[in-house]
Amino acid sequence: MNIKLIAIGKTDNKALQLLIDDYTKRLGFYVKFDMDIIPDIKNVKNLSEAQQKEKEGELILSKLSPSDQLILLDENGKTFGSVGFSEYLQKKMNSGIKTLVFVIGGPYGFSDTVYAQSQGKISLSAMTFSHQMVRLFFTEQVYRAFTILRNEPYHHQ
Repeated sequence: MNIKLIAIGKTDNKALQLLIDDYTKRLGFYVKFDMDIIPDIKNVKNLSEAQQKEKEGELILSKLSPSDQLILLDENGKTFGSVGFSEYLQKKMNSGIKTLVFVIGGPYGFSDTVYAQSQGKISLSAMTFSHQMVRLFFTEQVYRAFTILRNEPYHHQ
């Protein structure tokens, strides 16, 4: 199985980007993991919140293949502990999915079209984090999940 993370806008903070790159590199030992960054929408001041979500949604959906399974990182999604998330990933791998795509939405979330196309929602926390931080937290949690599945000493209970 391949795992792909789609996010809107680049990571400006170099320290965060170094950490994201580190976990992405580590993940390469377990799974094919790609990050696809969609550039920020231009002239958002001239768009309503709904229009911005629609434009971002079109860009997100254009990155998907028909066989991809789309999971949204959404504040109203299902929450997991780290072990539960590793079990979730194992079930996805066992089901024969070729590519599991996770998406971090823009500042206003997702369009109705993106919600309609998704096969699930996951919440990383009830707290609100910057989109740049979410990239790091998510990438680290995917890495942690694979170390749990391999019984490696990274995660402690």
